[in-house]
This record gives sequence, C-alpha cells and structure tokens, in this order.
Amino acid sequence: MEYNTTRNHLIMKEYGRNIQKMIEYVLSIEDNEHRQRNAMSLIELMGTLNPHLRNVEDFRHKLWDHLFLISDFKLDVESPYPIPTRETLRARPEPLGYPKKYPRNRHFGKNLEMVIDKAINEDNPEKKEGFTQCIGNYMKLAYSNWHKESVHDDAIKAELNGITDGRLEFQTGHSPAPTAASMANAPNYNTNAEFQPRPSNNGGGSGGSKRNKNFQQKFKSNNQKNNNKHNNNKYNKNRNK
Repeated sequence: MEYNTTRNHLIMKEYGRNIQKMIEYVLSIEDNEHRQRNAMSLIELMGTLNPHLRNVEDFRHKLWDHLFLISDFKLDVESPYPIPTRETLRARPEPLGYPKKYPRNRHFGKNLEMVIDKAINEDNPEKKEGFTQCIGNYMKLAYSNWHKESVHDDAIKAELNGITDGRLEFQTGHSPAPTAASMANAPNYNTNAEFQPRPSNNGGGSGGSKRNKNFQQKFKSNNQKNNNKHNNNKYNKNRNK
C-alpha cells in the first residue's frame, strides 16, 4: 500500500494527485510532438476539473502557468503564452506606500478635513453655506456617536471656527431639511379635536369610566339581541315541523 508520506510533495492541491502524476509522465516523454500533444490534452483536462477558472480573465494563460509550476519549470513544450520562470511566479510584490500625513483632527477623520478644505475654497456663497451646514451637522452626529449625548450648536460653531480659523461659520439653530425616511418615521400629531386620543382609564377620570360603562351596556344589548334572534329562528323551525 502506498501512503501519502512516501509520495512526493503535492504542489497544487486543487488539481489533485493524478494530474501531477500525468505531468510527471509527460516529463518522461522523449518525443517532442508526443510530449506537446499530451501537454495540450492536460490543459483541457485541467480546465475541466477547475471550471471556476473560466471566470478568470485569460483563464487559459492561467492554466499554462499552473502546468509549468507543477512540473517545477522543467517541462519543455511550446506555449502560446510567455513561459514563466520561478522568479516571475514567486516574486514578492513591492510594498504599498501608505499615506504619512495624519489628519489634523483625528476624532473627525480625514474625509471631513477634505470637505472643509473644499468648502473654504468654494467661491459660490450658497454652496459654501451649504457645505458649512453639512459639516456642522456631521460634527454633531460624530459627537453624539462617540459621547452618547447631544451637543449644543454653539459648541459646534466654536469648534468649527477654531478648526478653520474663522473662515467657516456654522449657523446655530439651523436644522437640515427633512428627508422621506424621517417623515415616514415621524409620529403624526393631529390638532383636530375629533382625532385626539381618548384619555386612558388608568388616570382615574370620570370620562373614561363613563365611556367604559356605555361600551359594556352596548355590548350586552347587542348580545341580547343576537340571542333573541337565534331563539326566534329556532322556534320558527320547530313550529314549521
């Protein structure tokens, strides 16, 4: 019996042991044409066993690279693509250059700093005022999220003046325009007297107890009428028999 511990290392597990054995067999073929035909058949078989590679751009190029990788770059066949080497496939990418500029106000983030700069450089007064109000409302939202409490508009105005050196002034008492979501979730308070909610009986008022008694009397009378109607129908049926 052959154990995995006695076998050679499996290079690409997604293709399995049999594909690797086939590639080792192709390496042992001395005839160039016969080796080329077997390599082409292996490419088709590898594509069938891994259909997810068809979603990859230029998937056949990927299959040929895997073929040379499994053969340890020893396979001598003609490829329709540039033949890769060990250095090109296993080369490490260059490290990414991370931004070294830190925001001036970290508790508000980098994006707010960019919006503030854009608002300062805006020439249209109306757009500049709109930018300023949006910045102030966002600052209030960020403060509420971090501190779990509301903040006064004067505090936001003072902080925005300090950040921008007085170039942006937040108008206190200005609330943003209501959105469709906020209007849908807002409670509907109707001022008409006929739509006013009735007082609860828990309050101990005389009006609530009177309405409760009237409702009970009306409910009993309706039940009595239904019972009388049912008895009359039953009496008429028996009489007809």
